[in-house]
Amino acid sequence: MAKTTSAKTSSAAASTDSKPAPKAERNAALKPTASEAKGANKGKPAAQPKMREMPPNPPSAPSKEIHVFPNPAPERDYVIQFQVPEFTCHCPLTGQPDFAHFTIDMIADEYCVELKSLKMYFWSYRNEGAFHEKVTNTILDDIVKVTKPRYIRITAKWYVRGGIYTNVVAEHRKKGWKPLPAVDIPSHSFESGLLR
Repeated sequence: MAKTTSAKTSSAAASTDSKPAPKAERNAALKPTASEAKGANKGKPAAQPKMREMPPNPPSAPSKEIHVFPNPAPERDYVIQFQVPEFTCHCPLTGQPDFAHFTIDMIADEYCVELKSLKMYFWSYRNEGAFHEKVTNTILDDIVKVTKPRYIRITAKWYVRGGIYTNVVAEHRKKGWKPLPAVDIPSHSFESGLLR
């Protein structure tokens, strides 16, 4: 009853005064009082906010393990392309960070690379020191070891170091694999990853 009266009083005051009541006053009139709020939850304990517990181990961590899954179309030579624009490692001589954009083009045979494991694999190089040529060839060897693809090419475009850009390209072809007369691997725009 008291709430209704105060609401009428404030509306009567608003009609005599041409100015509307401030927003804070209007909101306060609509909120239930403490005694009304208690009445709504009669006999029920006040709900405690649920805190989300962090898992004991982080959900993602760097790993040298690359996972695979069966090729869904092994009867066909088709191109799978991965773009890794934020690769980082360290220069083994200076300890300074090196950055590269990796492009992996592969024609799978029995197995394809699982993306999350590939991401964790690339992440594992972040604190390692290695020369551009070594890193690029090691990555090629590791992917070939687990997937045994018909064809794979890795292009590493290293960011400028001492005024020099370095690009490293490494390839592998499966013995006995005979490609169709022309293997035209589509190129992608560096900025957007879209076909050109």
